[in-house]
Amino acid sequence: MLQRVSRAAVQVSGRVTGSIGVGFLILAGFAPTDTEERLGWMADKILGLRLFGDAEGKMNLALADVGGAMLVVSQFTLYGDASKGRRPSFIDAAPPDVAIPLYDRFVALLRERGAGSGTLVATGEFGAMMQVELVNDGPVTLILER
Repeated sequence: MLQRVSRAAVQVSGRVTGSIGVGFLILAGFAPTDTEERLGWMADKILGLRLFGDAEGKMNLALADVGGAMLVVSQFTLYGDASKGRRPSFIDAAPPDVAIPLYDRFVALLRERGAGSGTLVATGEFGAMMQVELVNDGPVTLILER
């Protein structure tokens, strides 16, 4: 899930682990079936999305065009299935031994592919109890899947 923000920050135990101004807050969940190809597609898609307003107010500008940044927060609960009972099941989420390398690679791809434009990529802390603070810009929120 991606949210266009005016600012966002994440804290772990009262310590800020990442913060950005204008840009995208990316809540990233991973499945056991995710691949390098899928991660690359997602990184390219995010970096190329034109979700920021141009001089006429139309969503026509990409992250690099506005000098934006990204804050990536791991979020296994995106795979929560609440279709039965009252407690969601998370069996569709990748277990930590699979998800951590996927998360690390995804962040690395965003940094590598956004480096030419000087795009900052900040992060939360995988598996930690995090407090995420954001100011939506719009709000504009997308669910990206492949």
